[in-house]
Parts: sequence; structure tokens; C-alpha cells
Amino acid sequence: MFSDTAKGAQASAVVYSIVETAKANKLNVFMYLVHILSTMPGVDFKTTPSILKDFMPWSEKLPDYCRNTKD
Repeated sequence: MFSDTAKGAQASAVVYSIVETAKANKLNVFMYLVHILSTMPGVDFKTTPSILKDFMPWSEKLPDYCRNTKD
């Protein structure tokens, strides 16, 4: 309904999923997105696919600035 193409709808769904999963893991969504969008392009996932788990919202390896301090 709000997307012009199927690819646009799929891209929106991916972004919404990332945002909601970050919220569910009590992350600062903006800082989490800044982290993954600025760091992931420089990572060689083909050589070391296991490193992807370090970027998941539940990863203990995320920087502190990704975590909400309002608890």
C-alpha cells in the first residue's frame, strides 16, 4: 500500500524488522543503525561469515553507545 514496488516493500520490511528487533533488545535504535551502517560495509563476510553474529542486536560485542541507558 505504501510502497511503489515489491522491492521497495521488501526493503521497508527489512528496515522495520531491524528497528523492532533493536527495540526488543533495548538498544538505542539510532545509534545501533549508525553502528551497523557505518561498520558493516568494511567487513568481509565472505571470508569470515561468523562475524555477522557480532552485529546482531543481542550481541554482547556491540559498543556501549548502542545500548539504552534509560533503565
